[in-house]
Amino acid sequence: MALRITNLRLPIEELEASLPGHVARTLGVKPSDLGGWRILRKALDSRDQRRLQFVYNFEVEVTEPGYRVPHASNATIEEHTEPPFAMPASGTDPIRDRPVVIGSGPGGLVCAYFLALHGYRPIVLERGTRVTERIRDVKTFDDGGAFHSESNYLFGEGGAGTFSDGKLTCRNTGSDVLRVLELFAECKGQQIGRPNILYYHRPHLGSNRLPAVVKAIRRKIIDFGGEVRFLTKVDDLQFDDSGVKGVQTSGGFIPSSLVVLAIGHSARDTIEMLARRRVPMSQKPFQFGVRIEHTQETVNRTQYGGRPYEDVLGNADYSLVAHGKNDLFTFCMCAGGSIIPSVSQEGYFCTNGMSLSKRDSPFANSGLVVTVPLEAFEGKDVLAGMRLQEKYERKAFEMGRGAYSAPLQRAMDFVQKRATTGTVSSSYPRGTFVADLREVLPPLVAEAVRHGLPQMDQRWKGRFLKDAVIAGPESRGSSPVRIDRDNATRESPGIPGLFPVGEGAGYAGGIVSAAVDGLKTAKAIVAKYAPVG
Repeated sequence: MALRITNLRLPIEELEASLPGHVARTLGVKPSDLGGWRILRKALDSRDQRRLQFVYNFEVEVTEPGYRVPHASNATIEEHTEPPFAMPASGTDPIRDRPVVIGSGPGGLVCAYFLALHGYRPIVLERGTRVTERIRDVKTFDDGGAFHSESNYLFGEGGAGTFSDGKLTCRNTGSDVLRVLELFAECKGQQIGRPNILYYHRPHLGSNRLPAVVKAIRRKIIDFGGEVRFLTKVDDLQFDDSGVKGVQTSGGFIPSSLVVLAIGHSARDTIEMLARRRVPMSQKPFQFGVRIEHTQETVNRTQYGGRPYEDVLGNADYSLVAHGKNDLFTFCMCAGGSIIPSVSQEGYFCTNGMSLSKRDSPFANSGLVVTVPLEAFEGKDVLAGMRLQEKYERKAFEMGRGAYSAPLQRAMDFVQKRATTGTVSSSYPRGTFVADLREVLPPLVAEAVRHGLPQMDQRWKGRFLKDAVIAGPESRGSSPVRIDRDNATRESPGIPGLFPVGEGAGYAGGIVSAAVDGLKTAKAIVAKYAPVG
């Protein structure tokens, strides 16, 4: 009998080696009556700081004849069978040329991997550099060097997620999510002594480990007959009523009747090209706000109740929501991390956060964002949300006198509408200056931040605002545009063979969700088209 156990709570001191005994007792059977079992999810519950617990979900097979599910007071037990992961049988529609995947972020890479695995020999086009060169260019920029328009925190192999907190969090579950996590684990994403990325609630790789995963997936794509071309920018998309014909790139025209658009949320020039070509797109609400920074010691003391649990659990993170006319919520929290310049265009500035695998910086930061509704876009055209982003990013750049320095303000000063004076410390690498952050935020966002911060401070009993610093704007949390697609075929309406994928297309919100979106599109392609001969 296949069962699912949810909400089994155990003290953090319990070792995973003891789990079979706890599972057997919960089910009322002997450990020998357990067949296959696995952890589906493991999450830390720190709400009661006097009793920190891990909360587990399990999938279990019970072999005892005539077994009946008991009523368990310490967990929920129900019969459940999860369909195993499977790719569909190959379709019969011919592909005239090899599929083209535009973008090597998680959506594009995972889509290309599964296409290559099943014989479709995709061509992956990446406007930026290989991840090893990208690391060098980002370090040069952090050290005060020149900005590289095609090799930076947002463009290059691996996409924007390569330089982030590296969380593999995904709200969805199921066999597709598990298969993506398995792929990441196979590709150097799992390390002995680290939380298991296959089931930990907030698995974290870090920006120093993600490049190895990206390179390993790329090599698999090539081994299976695919191709990856770097510094190859897509300038135009050719199609007619019968479907896609190919893409015009900086290296010439590539004919193809099947194109995957996995362009990422910051490829604004590509989005503009698609708008000119009248590819169906829609405005989409998106996240905008600031990045708030504390010392990591403050976060640990608050989340662990002053106890030294960081020796067991690592540096603490957090998740908070403040309700109001427009809810304010934390996003992409980076424990032991740093604030970074999330820049993809000359003359614009915005922030993000990242951390390395050890999360050993003395600082902790988090996005603090509001969902901007369509009525606040200051325009009706499909690119109005993107123009809103650009308006405030340009203003932040000009305030920093073109140096890509970060405007900072003490959080308490922002709430009380007063100027910040004196020296303000931050993890940001390229220099900072004090400023009124309301100047780089839409009024709706500024008011939500000012209204929500005291609520969060109350939750933390006065620790959230004290000594906290905010930087901004934080404007690239999600795409303000959705590239329309048919829910059944995953193709762009009226353009057979065009498959929008991932965050840039408006269908994902993180590394794993974008990768799963790429996997599902690969499934749709495999189900419809025959492999390349």
